[in-house]
Amino acid sequence: MSHTAKLSVEALLFSAKEGEREKLGELLEMYANYLRILATTQLDNKLRSRVSPSDVVQETLLEAHRDFDDFRGGSEPELLSWLRKILIHNIGRVVERHVLTEKRNVRREVSMNRVHRSLEQSSMHLRQVADPGCSPSTAAQRTEHTRMLADQLAELPEDHRQVILLRNLEGLSFKEVAESMGRSSGAVRMLWLRAIEGLRLKFRESGML
Repeated sequence: MSHTAKLSVEALLFSAKEGEREKLGELLEMYANYLRILATTQLDNKLRSRVSPSDVVQETLLEAHRDFDDFRGGSEPELLSWLRKILIHNIGRVVERHVLTEKRNVRREVSMNRVHRSLEQSSMHLRQVADPGCSPSTAAQRTEHTRMLADQLAELPEDHRQVILLRNLEGLSFKEVAESMGRSSGAVRMLWLRAIEGLRLKFRESGML
């Protein structure tokens, strides 16, 4: 992220903390792609046929806008952590509503713990794709890279985005990715290589690599 863009995030966060609701909406929208990617990795094909990840993200952003006065952090990493907590809660409700039917309270707690672990793991994998060299960086820098990566992923062709999500974020084997996408393992490997190269090209063009 450029110095100017970083200042923009900090300025928007400061304005939002000062009660400027229009700036808050602009700030939250910057994380829509990131949250959408994470939501997609947590909803399997069956759930996605009933609930769109975009709808879960929209609900998350609306709740964040409504409850922003409860946010006590002052940095972008803290904001992102807060947004993930809201997303986790909403995904848990989706799982409960559409999957869990018995012993709802106990099974909801188990589901929420599972979603939390899975979501944190997906977030970590997303950062690793953004920074393949695992170079040392601050929490703020990692957050910037991750958010920008999510925006770059959103611009990729659908099949390129899907193969990266399945392979890198969900951690599926090439065989499992091939089964999910209805392609051969060889075709999926070639698709993945092209997708990764396309993603890194976008990152280089943005000055992040």
